[in-house]
Amino acid sequence: MCKDLSGVHHRNKGNGCKMKQKHWYDHLWIWEIAYFTMGFFNILFAWLGMLDFLLPLLIAIFGGGKFFCNHLCGRGQLYNILGHENKCSINKNTPAFFASKWFRYGFLAFFMTMFVNMLFQTYLVAAGARDLQETIMLLWTFRIPWGWTYTAGTVPGWIAQFSFGFYSLMLTSLLVGLITMVFFRPRSWCTFCPMGTMTQLICKARNRKSLSR
Repeated sequence: MCKDLSGVHHRNKGNGCKMKQKHWYDHLWIWEIAYFTMGFFNILFAWLGMLDFLLPLLIAIFGGGKFFCNHLCGRGQLYNILGHENKCSINKNTPAFFASKWFRYGFLAFFMTMFVNMLFQTYLVAAGARDLQETIMLLWTFRIPWGWTYTAGTVPGWIAQFSFGFYSLMLTSLLVGLITMVFFRPRSWCTFCPMGTMTQLICKARNRKSLSR
């Protein structure tokens, strides 16, 4: 028996131990930590999170399926590292209803409602109908002052408003994933992740289109 880099034991095959090959994208969990750290000190870095929002959809649209979810999701990797390698997870079975259609689509609808509301708040600031509020909405409920991360006048107000709103969304979803990681399987979040649900819908639509041809 031998052990790979993740600590998992394998039987020897042929001459020596066959170890899992590491790829550059196996280290994208570092990006996840870097993103939230940069946003903590300068909220304008929140815009970089749009990469995690758009890339899964674009990859799925252009035929890459769920490649992002399976290989490029730094958040999923982080949950694995914390849950499996650092034993931060109770590791109980993920509740079956997390993967049910009604829950996944319901959570997606809720998530998109919050996203559209964030865009509307950004529009109000751009139109001068409301002032920029330098706060983070945590878990869509708790308003936390976050003013140290932005110097007024650096960019137009609507850009900063989007930054605060989007960082709120990203931080909240991270915390929801961490909570489910602790009490269930490390990547329980992946069963109802809005981006995963959307990419799955895109893949199904592409398959139907292919079959119709």
